[in-house]
Amino acid sequence: MPKAYWIARVDVRDPERYQDYVATAAPAFAEYGARFLARGGPLTELEGKARTRNVVIEFPSMDAAKACYDSPAYQEAKAIRREVADAEMVLVEGVE
Repeated sequence: MPKAYWIARVDVRDPERYQDYVATAAPAFAEYGARFLARGGPLTELEGKARTRNVVIEFPSMDAAKACYDSPAYQEAKAIRREVADAEMVLVEGVE
């Protein structure tokens, strides 16, 4: 079964409160086997408009990635994120 990835592009408007999102989301990520591959490090804009924070999170499967997103714990975190950041997120299946 292929792994799956959340790919998020984020502009944080309130960095201090964004930490509340990070802390609130952490239990959901742990529960569903998330592993951060990229988490807001330096970037080089190649094409299009980049956001200031780019995150890639690996999950063991599409089912796990979707279940994490839909979980009550992540939904609580998402509500915080929407108050303090602008983002696009996609869920993509990896290749074996």
